[in-house]
Amino acid sequence: MSISQQKMIVYSKNDVIFKTKVSTGAKDTPTPTGKFAIEAERGDFSYDDSLNRGVCYWVSFKDHGVCQFQSLPTDWKGKVLKGETKKLGKACTDGNVRLSKEDAKWLFENMPEGVIVSVH
Repeated sequence: MSISQQKMIVYSKNDVIFKTKVSTGAKDTPTPTGKFAIEAERGDFSYDDSLNRGVCYWVSFKDHGVCQFQSLPTDWKGKVLKGETKKLGKACTDGNVRLSKEDAKWLFENMPEGVIVSVH
């Protein structure tokens, strides 16, 4: 995954099997770089009352849920919040990696625990 390009590319051997635009951490809350293994923690939805937003299809890649691949922010019903889609491709998150809801679902369903990801 390329922070400078705000893109994620998933390979199977040498073949590209998935490619999408992402949003990574803002300057003050950067996404960690390095090689990580997909962790066991994941969920199809979570909601934070204190932030008044949720995420769908989150998958942990560092510190057991602290750093995640996840959907764009949603309301309590799982609907993507207005204006969030326009932020894809921009470094604007709290360190997590955001994808469209559809792409987050693909990742959730196709990235098993232990798969190595490179964030650079």
